[in-house]
Amino acid sequence: MLERLLAPLFVLLWSTGFIGAKYGLPYADALHFVCARYALVIVLMGLAALLLRAPWPRDARKVVHIAVAGVLMQAVYLGGVFMAIQQGLPAALTSLIVGLQPILTALVAGWMLGERVSGRQWQGLLLGFIGVLLVVTHSRTPGLANPWTLSALLPAVLALAGITLGTLYQKRFCPSFDLRSGAVIQFAASLVVTLPLALTMEPRSIVWSGTFVFALLWLVLMLSLGAISLLNVLIRKGSAVKVTSLFYLTPAVTALCAWLLFDESLSALALLGMAIAGGGVWLARAR
Repeated sequence: MLERLLAPLFVLLWSTGFIGAKYGLPYADALHFVCARYALVIVLMGLAALLLRAPWPRDARKVVHIAVAGVLMQAVYLGGVFMAIQQGLPAALTSLIVGLQPILTALVAGWMLGERVSGRQWQGLLLGFIGVLLVVTHSRTPGLANPWTLSALLPAVLALAGITLGTLYQKRFCPSFDLRSGAVIQFAASLVVTLPLALTMEPRSIVWSGTFVFALLWLVLMLSLGAISLLNVLIRKGSAVKVTSLFYLTPAVTALCAWLLFDESLSALALLGMAIAGGGVWLARAR
């Protein structure tokens, strides 16, 4: 029963990431924001690893593999998404681009992991993307017609590549590691990569306020500690295609949260899209 709750709990926590972005980005540049997030995770998980005597990898190669996976899944993905939204790419279009991840994973999984994607799974992946398309274009304010530039589109494409390659890389080279010490390694590597870029590329740092602190704590506790830990467990237990298919459900849950918390619109077509996305994920994950 506990294992069956991992997937829905991951989807719920991952979907709340928009809360942090919605409240935090007005007070910090994108890369400074994620650097603050990485630093706080390192402190919290470092203390947990120290107090609970968590085991650390003894093989240097495994440390490198964990670090590379972390940079792809944290620095490239999170930095890309936050930069794209801050530079004016509509959130709906960002969701659509990153929503290609399950299909991209299925295309690469056979070559990189030797996983066979069945015809039923392909049907589920395509059906899930159609559902995502309906959700993001018929809930909230789609914003697909808002002006945007190539400089805003590129970070979103990099984020898609980062989360896809990071999931596959971790599944192949380091599927199993202690979540406490592993988190310190992954977020420390992400901070080393991101901090120099933040200091050289962004003009301002962080305006500390109650709203920003709430956003930061939410992202650290709910996403970086909660959702990322669950994602690592799911990667360890299941195939890459089955794991990434869960990302099709996050736009639907995000739209529901926005409707409940912020009274944003939710049309009949968006509800239909949620049902279609759910059916697609069921097909992709069915035995």
